[in-house]
Amino acid sequence: MVVTSQDNHTTPVTPPSGAAGAGAATASSTPKTRGPLKVRENTAGRRPRRVTVTRSAAARRRDLPVALLLILPAVVGFAIFYAYPTLRGIYLGFTEFHVLTPPRWAGLANFREMFGDGVFWHSLLVTLWFVVLSVVFGTLISLVTAVVLHRVTDSSALRGVMLLPFLISNVIAALVWQWMLDPHLGVINIVLDHVIGHPVLFLGSGPWAIPSLAAISVWKWMGYYALLIFAGLQTIPSTIYEAGRVDGASEFQMFRRLTVPLLRPILVMVVVLTVINAFQVFDIVAVTTKGGPANASNVLQMYIYDKAFRQFDFGYAATMSLALFVLLITVTFTQLRLARADESDLN
Repeated sequence: MVVTSQDNHTTPVTPPSGAAGAGAATASSTPKTRGPLKVRENTAGRRPRRVTVTRSAAARRRDLPVALLLILPAVVGFAIFYAYPTLRGIYLGFTEFHVLTPPRWAGLANFREMFGDGVFWHSLLVTLWFVVLSVVFGTLISLVTAVVLHRVTDSSALRGVMLLPFLISNVIAALVWQWMLDPHLGVINIVLDHVIGHPVLFLGSGPWAIPSLAAISVWKWMGYYALLIFAGLQTIPSTIYEAGRVDGASEFQMFRRLTVPLLRPILVMVVVLTVINAFQVFDIVAVTTKGGPANASNVLQMYIYDKAFRQFDFGYAATMSLALFVLLITVTFTQLRLARADESDLN
């Protein structure tokens, strides 16, 4: 018997006998819901459907003012400290500007002067030599260091020590190395004097100036790049090395044929970062050699600084900065294109 309610009166209903009556009783005992919510029966043997709850467009529009308010400080900071100086620098590159007088439009005059400036091309060649030394030795030393930390030792203290040079400011690192490389009081030259019989003018001679500055830069950034490569090594499955050992491969063979190819995206990123950092070197040079001796270490950033803040020719300095900016963009995108940085052999 099923009891139904109609107009506040209780009416007994007797279901029919048999299978039809059992089905009617079951159907009448099923709870019914009012409103737009619909309940679908789950048939036997069929997986339940996943319900996806989406927010309405009106709710998203109500959250838009709050989202804009939260990102406003970052947008304002980017506009003031990045966008405006960049656009202002591009504009000044086409003007004659000497600080005390307002900028005067000069068109391509600064670019013609730059193409005929022998000091500019010399500074660019010096910078390229510094970039080559920093990228080659920095990448190789960082790669070997990361592999040793990953395959030989599990000491977290040793990994932390490798990162310490990166935490030191460039000025402090340059001052420390300037003292260590001093021809009279430096500890390195004291040792060399006992070994080879005479000190070496690392920062005071033309042939040794750029290699010495590159060595300081490699020491400064080696820990950071090794940490990036070490993180990439964590993504390589250990089963690959186990298969290599089963096939009889040595450690050097696995390093050359397994580790290096599988680390291509990480190595490309490290090389790009090293190139950008090397092209923008300034503080190490300004503290140690100041561009000398005889412009042997006069990198492009040092020449731009000299033109802007010593000769007050901000228009020409902005032109050289714009040329360096275009050069960095070209080199970076060329590296990413040739090295296929978006592809990985792990896929």
